[in-house]
Amino acid sequence: MSWFVNLYRSTIGKKIIMAVTGLIGIAFVIGHMMGNLQVFIGQDKFDSYAALLHGPLAEVVWVVRIVLVVAVLLHILMAWQLTRRAKAARPVGYRKREPQVSTLASRTMRWGGVLLLAFIVFHILHFTVGAIDPAGAFHTTDSAGRHDIYGDVVASFRIWWVSGFYLLSMAFLGLHLFHGAWSSLRTLGVVRPSEHPLHRRIAAVVAIAVWLGFTLVPLGVLAGIVH
Repeated sequence: MSWFVNLYRSTIGKKIIMAVTGLIGIAFVIGHMMGNLQVFIGQDKFDSYAALLHGPLAEVVWVVRIVLVVAVLLHILMAWQLTRRAKAARPVGYRKREPQVSTLASRTMRWGGVLLLAFIVFHILHFTVGAIDPAGAFHTTDSAGRHDIYGDVVASFRIWWVSGFYLLSMAFLGLHLFHGAWSSLRTLGVVRPSEHPLHRRIAAVVAIAVWLGFTLVPLGVLAGIVH
């Protein structure tokens, strides 16, 4: 265990933990996005998918939730600790900073992460727990007597501020993934450092696919395609 403690205490160890937990988060959002897109197939398909997750696969879902919660907490903790170490290493700011090779994604990682954390809490309270129910549709059932999550999604995204907050959060999620996916792979030694931030093809594909997949759902509701 001493090697793990030493790894955890080291800066590189914290970066590795942050990279691994970030990749766990990426895997989850891709799976979650693919499940969400079933809303375009129809109400019965989407409600059946939701019933499957809360029925036969409930135990698996709980394991995934526990792993995800641990990963998110570790990711946030490592980000905070690494930020404090960076500030401690340079307590006095540079008098003049030359322009650095960076992207909007890298420059918005910190505040974008705060927004995403707020969104995650809101999303869980909204669609998972039902503590926040702006459309008053969380406890409705479909024709088969199942929780009508399809109806809840449609009713919720018809509310302008719900869709607006969701779309804004997904934009920052895309930016977060663009920088985070590449940084994680670089930390783990899968890719080499690059002087051309826009040439990170894998990260760009992942970020655009996830952003588009999540964004299509509220846009589909607003456009009347999902109704």
